[in-house]
Amino acid sequence: MQWLDALVQGILLGGMYAQYALGMALMFGVMKIVNVSHGDLVILLSLVGISLASSFGLGPFTVMAALVPLAVGLGWLLQKAVLNRVVGEDPLPSLIATFGLSLALQNLMLQIWSANSRSLPGGGIESRSIQVGGIHIGLLPVIVLVFAVALTWGLDLMLKRTRFGRALRAAASDVEAASMTGINPRAVYAAATAIAVGILGFAAVFQSLRSTVAPADGGAQLIYAFEAVIIGGMGSVWGAFLGAMVLGVAQAIGFRIDPGFGVLAGHIVFLLVLATRPQGLFGRA
Repeated sequence: MQWLDALVQGILLGGMYAQYALGMALMFGVMKIVNVSHGDLVILLSLVGISLASSFGLGPFTVMAALVPLAVGLGWLLQKAVLNRVVGEDPLPSLIATFGLSLALQNLMLQIWSANSRSLPGGGIESRSIQVGGIHIGLLPVIVLVFAVALTWGLDLMLKRTRFGRALRAAASDVEAASMTGINPRAVYAAATAIAVGILGFAAVFQSLRSTVAPADGGAQLIYAFEAVIIGGMGSVWGAFLGAMVLGVAQAIGFRIDPGFGVLAGHIVFLLVLATRPQGLFGRA
């Protein structure tokens, strides 16, 4: 029963990691933009959401309704002001630019919110649970997983079935050829980054509900997002989702073996996949 419980808890944990990974899958897996500030954006949005809740007495889902449009605007501004100037065949310029942005965001957050940890009050939703067959399942992780599935399905549908999705895939494949067909790659990339960061608005609310956040926490979210995308396979939205599930289950089983082994178990699985199947578990060779 304890291993079944670990499997269930790992899948629920994977729902949180999937929300980190979806934006990374879009930017890194599709657009080939290495956004090192990915995790710091999650923490920035989390802290902004906590401040909104404390200042105006807002509930978590009201905070989400305010935070997601803000995140969309932030993503659009990031691509227009920074990434459009460095995007190209070579991923190194975008890596350097976003690394500098990451450092700037961390120092900005320290200046505004200090190094103290804080969380978003959820009105009790974060502590509620249901019992199924002797296994206690938290209500908040279930909600997180439902949102993760819905976001993954919506993003995949957008990329495959809409004109914007086709334009984005064309621009990511060959910028010059896409431009010759009338596509504006810079405008398409700005909209795609707006969507990627907008997804982080959901992740930010759930992250600050399930645990505390501090300005220095962005690195962990970046690593989990990166590992989920690599495990699942670059260029695949559902691959990133399933990679997040694998990472969550590996960590949950690791925690059952030893409380100090959980996070390391996830890293080991990532390294094993990278060494044996570089294209990812669900990617094509």
